[in-house]
Amino acid sequence: MPSYKHHIVNQGEFTHAPGKVVCVGRNYAEHAKELGNAVPSSPLLFIKPATAMVTMGEPLQLPEGFGACHHELEMALLIGQPLTKAAPDECRTAIAGIGLALDLTLRELQDELKKKGHSWERAKAFDGACPLSEFVAFDQTLDFSSLTLRLRRNGELQQQGNCSDMLFSVENLLSEISHSFTLMPGDVVLTGTPAGVGPLHSGDKLLAELGDLLRVETVVL
Repeated sequence: MPSYKHHIVNQGEFTHAPGKVVCVGRNYAEHAKELGNAVPSSPLLFIKPATAMVTMGEPLQLPEGFGACHHELEMALLIGQPLTKAAPDECRTAIAGIGLALDLTLRELQDELKKKGHSWERAKAFDGACPLSEFVAFDQTLDFSSLTLRLRRNGELQQQGNCSDMLFSVENLLSEISHSFTLMPGDVVLTGTPAGVGPLHSGDKLLAELGDLLRVETVVL
């Protein structure tokens, strides 16, 4: 299993070891609709372990024997300060960096687990299920509505969404999470994926972008 360390551009390696990844499902209404899911009234949260983290810029190794593995591009937030039971207006100062992530999902397995009323971990939290970019040091004055996520696969636009389209804003999402799971330095929060998710195939070339902040290329083995 490849080792993963957080890296903040122009600041070097983050001093805290990778922790957990807290994810939110259906934070973009159009994504919920494309999968036939109800739009939630409160954040739908799940966790990936540190072993899910790999470097997005390196070739992606998909699990074999579990059916289709879908790409879900998301904005990622690197936590730099402990955050617990925080109010929304207290949350921005806990963000150390901003980056990109792929929430890789074994869709057929997830659908099977849902039908049985089982949890999703086997479909969402497997080794390598969270490729992460390097992080850009977070500017406390950043307007999230200025950021657009884009994923191109083999040159074709697959996903695009503006952070202003999120059902739960960054501040409200972090606050909600902190009332259930204390966020610690080294934790990462994924903020949801826009519409356009789909299966990856061997040889696919991916280009992920977060506004003008980040641009990451990778390939599927």
